[in-house]
Amino acid sequence: MVIDARIAQDPSSGERRLQPRAPVDLEAHVREMGTTGTEARVLNISADGFMAETNVDYEVGARIWLILPGRERASAVVRWTAAGKLGAQFAEPLSNEALAQIEG
Repeated sequence: MVIDARIAQDPSSGERRLQPRAPVDLEAHVREMGTTGTEARVLNISADGFMAETNVDYEVGARIWLILPGRERASAVVRWTAAGKLGAQFAEPLSNEALAQIEG
């Protein structure tokens, strides 16, 4: 018996982001819908999502608001949490203009 096979990279492993994240250091407010929330520090951001440090443990799948001073709030879903950090995906991608303002 001869097996003709090729090894392919698993598309579910490694980098899954559609756009690279820009490093930032922004004070923000994160709150789960229906709560008062907490202060957070956004460490990176892209049109599709962000990573932040926070002292609240959010559940994966929780719907949250990211509120940056002087900007509109953005709805997101928590995709992962670890050691006081969370990664979230925006419900609607940020516009290029909004992202440019955030990145400064």
